[in-house]
Amino acid sequence: MSTRYVYVLALLALAHPALAAEPDDAVQLWNGRALDTVRQKRASDSDTARLVAMLNVAMFDAMNGIVSRGPFGREQALVPNDGAPLFADFSAAAASAAHAVLVGVFPDQAPLYDGLLAGDLAALAGRPGVHAGQVWGDRVGAAVVAARANDGSSPVETQPAGSGPGVFRAAWSGVQYRNLAPFAVADPSVFVTAGPPPLGSLEYAGGLAEVRVLGNAALPDAAALATFQYWSLAAGTDQPPGDWIRIALEVAAARGLGIYERARLAALVSMALADVVAPLNATKFLYRHWRPATAIREDATAPDPTWSPRGGGIGGTPEHTSGHSAFGGAAARALAGFFCDDDIAFTHVSDSAPNGEARTYPSFSAAAIESSRSRILGGVHFEFSGAAGLEQGRGVGAEVLARKLLRKIGPRHFGSCPL
Repeated sequence: MSTRYVYVLALLALAHPALAAEPDDAVQLWNGRALDTVRQKRASDSDTARLVAMLNVAMFDAMNGIVSRGPFGREQALVPNDGAPLFADFSAAAASAAHAVLVGVFPDQAPLYDGLLAGDLAALAGRPGVHAGQVWGDRVGAAVVAARANDGSSPVETQPAGSGPGVFRAAWSGVQYRNLAPFAVADPSVFVTAGPPPLGSLEYAGGLAEVRVLGNAALPDAAALATFQYWSLAAGTDQPPGDWIRIALEVAAARGLGIYERARLAALVSMALADVVAPLNATKFLYRHWRPATAIREDATAPDPTWSPRGGGIGGTPEHTSGHSAFGGAAARALAGFFCDDDIAFTHVSDSAPNGEARTYPSFSAAAIESSRSRILGGVHFEFSGAAGLEQGRGVGAEVLARKLLRKIGPRHFGSCPL
């Protein structure tokens, strides 16, 4: 890195203190508010992934536009910096961008969000550039809403119930998300898997035998149940995408990242979470693979009509691939790439943690793997679908890192390390 480049970055940090390692709450606050709405509205995992990507892309682009008028800064996630003010308050820009996204997605909640934004801006009174940040942030947030208005997330579509060996039996809604337009990856279809193993294969037999034991509700195992519950994150929670965003922001806070870097991290992680939605749902739609409970109850060689999953429910979508695994793989890959290190320990309390007890993980990948395994322990997925989901997510996460938020000059993050 040239001396001139370092010098200019230092000047930018002085002009915009949030570029330095100074903490700020705007990114944390508005993600928290978005996830409160996710819980209230019992949003799906796909709904949540799209929402947090829109929110964090808007906050990043609002701040990045302010610092990237010239040759420095980073390329935008979605909204160009045309018309961005030269100097503006980052917190005001981030809050206003987030507000515009949430009002655009949830207009019925506008009075709530309006009051929250008014309080945030009042707290910034006296700081320079607040009005300029507010105006610019509102413009960026509105542009994100407009850009994603016809992104394939609506209208809601349903795949009818299926029948026969290997086929998921229930109808399931939300299948339009198989066509969700990507935020970052070039072609989501390349991440659609080759499908589950054939029913008569050794791999399938091994997966069936494993979940028959490990996921059996008739074989009590308190530790297995607690692990399943910790990662279950069903409707009414922040869903797996929301929980991974919380993990990202908790780690960012623990490491003292300023608001701009928090926004960059949240944008990369949330784009990875959103961009795994299309291949995940396309894979489920294409193969319509049955869940373990149906497979075991109707097993051609050793049927057990009384078998029930430890998690209690059969599962509301086709089995292959595992959504928890895909989201975990995408987020863990983006996090490890951002920090250039997977082995970062963290402690987290999920929305569905039994008794609100925290768990500590030695790395992002370890948490993703446990999330994937939890679905086998709950009796709702096969191991081969968990492994495929992790790989699906990792591939998406890697491409997001390689394509988005690149520096305009100097080292550009390709592959594993977005410096």
